[in-house]
Amino acid sequence: MASARTVLRDRVRANRAASAARREVARAARRVRTTARSLATHVIATGADRETVKGVVKALRTAAKNAGIKGRRARIRRTAQGFKKHAVTAYRYTRAQVAHIAAAYKPRKAEYKVVRAALIAA
Repeated sequence: MASARTVLRDRVRANRAASAARREVARAARRVRTTARSLATHVIATGADRETVKGVVKALRTAAKNAGIKGRRARIRRTAQGFKKHAVTAYRYTRAQVAHIAAAYKPRKAEYKVVRAALIAA
């Protein structure tokens, strides 16, 4: 039988994790509204979970390539295992570009279809 202390501890951890997830979605949505962002940021702003984000972003990159849509190039600094920063080229897309890419994207999974509809509506 779990003690009251462990029940409260688990509840606090769950609440903290849920609020962190809500903050991440809200932050991504605010960034997407202000300027061009990466495809991952646009998908995170829809509220999708991490595994769905990975799958949708890979598919959207392919759809963007097939549609001939190139985002704005940006140089970012990436770390590898916590050190040694490398300069990497990333591409940033506006909401209109993402909506156009999502219109060309035809997903099969139900959760991917939900994300596609949210991207088109945004």
